[in-house]
Amino acid sequence: MTTEGGATIVTQTRPLAGHEEAFKRWQDAMGAVIATWEGFIEQEVILPRPPAQIDWVILQRFVSSDAAASWLRSAQRLSLVDSIQPILAGNDDIHLVRDGASGVLPAPVSVVISTRVKPGEEIAYRRWEQRIAAVQSRAAGFQGYRLEPPVPGVQDDWLAIVRFDSEANLQIWLNSPERLELLSDSDCFTEHLDTRIVRSGFDQWFSVGKRDAAPVPVWKQNMIVLSLLYPVVFLFGLLVQTPLLIKRIGMPFWLALFVGNVVSVVLLNWLVPWACKRLSWWLQPAVQKSMGNHVLGAGIVVGIYAVSLLVCSWL
Repeated sequence: MTTEGGATIVTQTRPLAGHEEAFKRWQDAMGAVIATWEGFIEQEVILPRPPAQIDWVILQRFVSSDAAASWLRSAQRLSLVDSIQPILAGNDDIHLVRDGASGVLPAPVSVVISTRVKPGEEIAYRRWEQRIAAVQSRAAGFQGYRLEPPVPGVQDDWLAIVRFDSEANLQIWLNSPERLELLSDSDCFTEHLDTRIVRSGFDQWFSVGKRDAAPVPVWKQNMIVLSLLYPVVFLFGLLVQTPLLIKRIGMPFWLALFVGNVVSVVLLNWLVPWACKRLSWWLQPAVQKSMGNHVLGAGIVVGIYAVSLLVCSWL
């Protein structure tokens, strides 16, 4: 069951071995509380199915993103989450997904925050992390976060991965007074904190023309780039790289390949924006009205793949 304009909170979590029944009872208690929340529609709990799926997956559907964000930052939820921390293992993985959006696929921009926690202060850090997660969930452009605990002998730091729909909204959150105040509260139980911004690689080619427009989903960016990159690389290799650079000029393969890559990137700077204008009805989330648009656009790009392969096989 979904509602137009609705949103779903997707949570992946896992209890320690032997605590499954306690976790199930806690999940029932969570369901009883959320059932009374304004804007809540339904909750679905997907049980683990090892080895393919070892986490519990909880889907909580709401009539709007605002209602979902309100639940995420509520005192009732934070109290319940705090009570279950001692028996949890693995990752806290939470996503706020607009119904009809691209789910939990990679966001256009993310920030990876590495935090070294002082020995014995792990519980204090987890409680603080719940506080900052609640605040950031209502930040403009927030799309989800993931908390990775340390891996003994491999990784000593906690990793928080926070996803946003644009770098502008991410920077607003990173520099916000609320976040800076919360960071100052963590000084007493953390040793150091490093922040690194991660961007999807093709954003500069996929401007949708409006400052406040939603970003092009990454999977569509990848499909467009591949549809243009393959014929460019093939034709350059067939017509220029092999006959001219390698055979006539005597350029070594490794250098000729580098030149080909440079030419391909330069050409894509023009070709990708050109293609985007003609597929804007498919690429721009703001104008996607139905699943039919998703399927039709993807089908056209797959058709381009097929034509490219067929033509290149004849050459």
